[in-house]
Amino acid sequence: MRAPEELFTIHREGEFEEPPVLVYAFAGFVDAGSGVRLAADHILATCQHRLLATFDVDELLDYRARRPRMMYVVDHFASVEVPQITLHEVTDGDGTRFLLLTGPEPDYQWQRFLAAVDLIAQHYRVRLTVGLSAIPWPIPHTRPLGLTVHGSEPSLVAGHVSVVGEVEVPGHVGAMLELHLGQHGFSSMGLTAQVPHYLVQFEFPRAAATLLAGVCAATGLVLPTAALEPAARRADAEVASQMAGNEEFAAIVSALEQQYDQLLAVGSAGALGAISEAEVLSGDEIAAQVEHFLSTLDSGGDAGAGATGPSAS
Repeated sequence: MRAPEELFTIHREGEFEEPPVLVYAFAGFVDAGSGVRLAADHILATCQHRLLATFDVDELLDYRARRPRMMYVVDHFASVEVPQITLHEVTDGDGTRFLLLTGPEPDYQWQRFLAAVDLIAQHYRVRLTVGLSAIPWPIPHTRPLGLTVHGSEPSLVAGHVSVVGEVEVPGHVGAMLELHLGQHGFSSMGLTAQVPHYLVQFEFPRAAATLLAGVCAATGLVLPTAALEPAARRADAEVASQMAGNEEFAAIVSALEQQYDQLLAVGSAGALGAISEAEVLSGDEIAAQVEHFLSTLDSGGDAGAGATGPSAS
């Protein structure tokens, strides 16, 4: 493996009075509802920050898989948005500084990238690392989103009930980084927002708010979330408007609501994550209705990864 320190460029040194928290948020594979990207963007938009380092994206990204956006004006190409993976020093609402590593999930050289982040964590004597992710979940958008907490030490997940036993999942950089850092002596944990499975292709600001609230609870950092509420309300209103003309899908959401409320009523809120779609409707029924619902939400005709969905209004 080539030297991991050559994978990033330090532009300035961070200034920390005590060992900081490192929060990492990668957009891409495990970013349902764009909750991770929205959370990272919100931190940088609302908190004072300084760029400390950038990673060599030419080494890490597949441009053909995620083509940079370019602007063409009349008779020439005017600009291009080249993706970046950056490390910022961020100051929270109480003046506490922490590290934020964000950008698209790397496509290549994962082991070298993990080693590079390890070097950064060692350099700043990071006291805790927190990874953000968001996954599809059979939960209605009309109820509070769930948050799965996982970590390298029992103390990091104390008070949180796990609803998952042993399961094999596809690897992603965030999970591998959580595992790697935990194996190399760091307190390492992750927060995973549970996003309604029928909205995962669209921007869902409540996922970002849920993740940021989780970061605050886990780290003691003070991060503003109020600015996300107007966008979240607009997204909720748009989904409700679209549902009004789709009785079949409204029935699915109603069934999910009833299941949620029943579990909550018996004091089993932690078991909400154990709901399976099959307990509400058959997989085929849900697949058909979700596909139809997404087509009605997407007036632009493209429900792909680039769609902004309800929150774009």
